[in-house]
Amino acid sequence: MDLLAIQNPKFLKQLSNQELEKLSGDIRKFLIEKLSITGGHIGPNLGVVELTLALHKEFNSPKDKFIWDVGHQSYVHKILTGRANQFDTLRQYRGLSGFPKRSESEHDVWETGHSSTSLSAAMGMVIARDIKGTNEHIVPIIGDGALTGGMALEALNHIGHEQKDIIVILNDNEMSIAPNVGALHNVLGRLRTAGKYHWVKDELEYLLKKVPAVGGKLASTAERVKDSLKYFFVSGMFFEDLGFTYLGPVDGHNFDDLFENLRYAKKTKGPVLLHVLTKKGKGYLPAESDTTGTWHGTGPYKIETGDLIKPKNAPPSWSGLVSETVRKMAREDKRIVAITPAMPVGSKLEGFREEFPDRMYDVGIAEQHAVTLAAGLAQMKMKPFLAIYSTFLQRGYDQVVHDVCRQNLNVFFGIDRAGLVGADGDTHHGVFDIAFLRHVPNIVIMMPKDENEGQHMVYTALKYDDGPIAVRYPRGTGLGVPLDKQLKEIPIGTWEVLKDGTDVCILTFGTTIEIAMDASVDLEQKGISAKVINARFIKPLDEKMLHEIFSLKMPVLTVEEGILQGGFGSAVLEFAADNGYHDVKVNRMGIPDAFIEHGSVSKLLEEVSLTKESIVKQILKLTPTVEKGINYG
Repeated sequence: MDLLAIQNPKFLKQLSNQELEKLSGDIRKFLIEKLSITGGHIGPNLGVVELTLALHKEFNSPKDKFIWDVGHQSYVHKILTGRANQFDTLRQYRGLSGFPKRSESEHDVWETGHSSTSLSAAMGMVIARDIKGTNEHIVPIIGDGALTGGMALEALNHIGHEQKDIIVILNDNEMSIAPNVGALHNVLGRLRTAGKYHWVKDELEYLLKKVPAVGGKLASTAERVKDSLKYFFVSGMFFEDLGFTYLGPVDGHNFDDLFENLRYAKKTKGPVLLHVLTKKGKGYLPAESDTTGTWHGTGPYKIETGDLIKPKNAPPSWSGLVSETVRKMAREDKRIVAITPAMPVGSKLEGFREEFPDRMYDVGIAEQHAVTLAAGLAQMKMKPFLAIYSTFLQRGYDQVVHDVCRQNLNVFFGIDRAGLVGADGDTHHGVFDIAFLRHVPNIVIMMPKDENEGQHMVYTALKYDDGPIAVRYPRGTGLGVPLDKQLKEIPIGTWEVLKDGTDVCILTFGTTIEIAMDASVDLEQKGISAKVINARFIKPLDEKMLHEIFSLKMPVLTVEEGILQGGFGSAVLEFAADNGYHDVKVNRMGIPDAFIEHGSVSKLLEEVSLTKESIVKQILKLTPTVEKGINYG
């Protein structure tokens, strides 16, 4: 079938199961070919082909609402809603998003990127539907990994209490990004092997109704028997006790099973949970056989072999550098414990887990728990290292404030994916952590200029005993600089002059140091001497150095790959105001007050004017009289 010709999913109503199976193969072939070029979330999407086809055939999108939890598995949905012809631009600048996007299609009714939000959003839509008196179906699709998230469990509790009509699809592939962990995962494991189904309960209740209720004693006995047998026969009692009608487990690659159960779910009053078993990566052997999470989402790859296409002789990844430095220190300090919220692969903690299995804890998709778990460890004088993406740390913000910083507990936050991350887009850019952490008392925040300084910062963080401390580091690989063999502490709150200058001062750190240094070379050619400072401590500021700069009345430009509102530049302005430096010019460069879309980091930096050329332009505005004969003011 020509997938590029699909405009909407209505054509599915006319297809037989045999034709749907043929279409499933066409979609898998399309995804494997397209994603080998662009990269993307191949494993989750290959696993939900039949499920997505069945949903779109049985329901009527966009009247009926599909809410894809996380959104990693929405590519098939995009194909069926007329976007196959955009897949050459998937996750590229101004191209097709890798997640549901309301601006792309009326069929995308809820935007995602973070996990465990679908059930809460769906319940909101259900309440709105019932208040308005309409009759659409609300169908959240949530994975077994996302179901471990606290929000999902809170929503299950509320949905079961309200007893409103909703159909929850539990897409159970036994994986999230990495293999799932936790007691709930074990509950689902028992359900997978327990067998079917809903009609066991229905027939049981029908038979018991035939027992003649002669006297109260016999009626009471019959009710107790019903309860006991129900627990014995009905596998989904965990969800039944929460107030759901449990259906399943169902073969998620069998159209007969899927349609039978979807139709039953539509006729059932109250909340229904349909437990669908799928195979992550189905139809592509490298993805099917993956047990580590490598094929959850990839860059480009060779279809024939499954080999990932990576730059040759690339420097080590930032995540790897940080985790391996922690691992090295853990050999000497038995207090060090590593924690990850379901990201052991992304945070490169496999080596730590292999060497120190009793000091490595993957808590699942539970960022709030991860933060407070670290606080509990710190209270007992351990040295917890929490490796967490910047964008996921947002989910544990109250715990950072209330449980860690307020008690001044010595937790080391490894803030991974700080800054723009590229193809995953606005839900994953780590641009808010400076602004939401900087104003919290007690915390130290730093970011290295290169891998060598990075390893020293990790050492500094684990030697620090006076409270919470965070090291930010970007996605991707380092610069390839040599690494010192001997680790050393960096004095807290000290900056470093990378290049001296007399006309203007650039304060920057981390990923933007390179463009600042390049800009200073261009400025020299224009007769402007720019001092460049590695402001590696975002909190506390190096106040001694700031006093020196401001006392010279030297104009200052701050540059950061973070949101401007409340960021590092704001801290410098506050310092100037608090210390009476009202006659010194301070300009700021950073991420504007907007959500930045997906695309390559280089393209996005151009879009937000974080480039060498933009720095030069800003400096010329700050120093209009320096270059002879030219006024840029």
